[in-house]
Amino acid sequence: MSSLKLPIDLSTVRGFLETAEGELLHRVAAELRHQAPAVEIGSYCGKSTVYLGLGCQRAGRTLFAVDHHRGSEEHQEGELFHDPALADGSGAIDSFGEFRRTVAAAKLEDTVVPVVTRSQVFARAWSGPLSMLFIDGGHSLEAALTDYRCWIGFLTRGSILAIHDVFPDPVAGGQAPVTVFRLALASGLFSEFAAANSLRILQRL
Repeated sequence: MSSLKLPIDLSTVRGFLETAEGELLHRVAAELRHQAPAVEIGSYCGKSTVYLGLGCQRAGRTLFAVDHHRGSEEHQEGELFHDPALADGSGAIDSFGEFRRTVAAAKLEDTVVPVVTRSQVFARAWSGPLSMLFIDGGHSLEAALTDYRCWIGFLTRGSILAIHDVFPDPVAGGQAPVTVFRLALASGLFSEFAAANSLRILQRL
């Protein structure tokens, strides 16, 4: 049974993060070593944002939650995870309203800064170090590699890299996140020190 007390019932929030994964994200964020902000790529309706945000709140850090809120490839009409309840008047996905309600309900509006754009666009405007980077955006190989390559240079010694939906077995899930995970390990710049289900946590050496 979970020992983490949340200000919101996350079972009512759309998303694919499992409880054990969220609690690990929270614990890591609450123990961040650096004073720099954290960045989440892929917020959807805010489930992971709550876990990360509460951890950052405890650590005195700001969390920038980056998502264009138009849905990943798998959220589009006709795809496996399409949710018509999130479609706007034109039929396009728009999860930003749900995200804002989740953040407000969790009382994280002074900790979480929403950034409504693609991660590579925001990365062009970023200049400082990060204490933590969480990659859970688009799961195509191109999208996952873009998120990794645009942001990895902002992690310094001791910073955290978290990657969601890492499935070594192709039968279990898509291979883009595990490709990024293996790329990070092969770089020699990171070591893995924690995991929960499909979530992998690495630290910059």
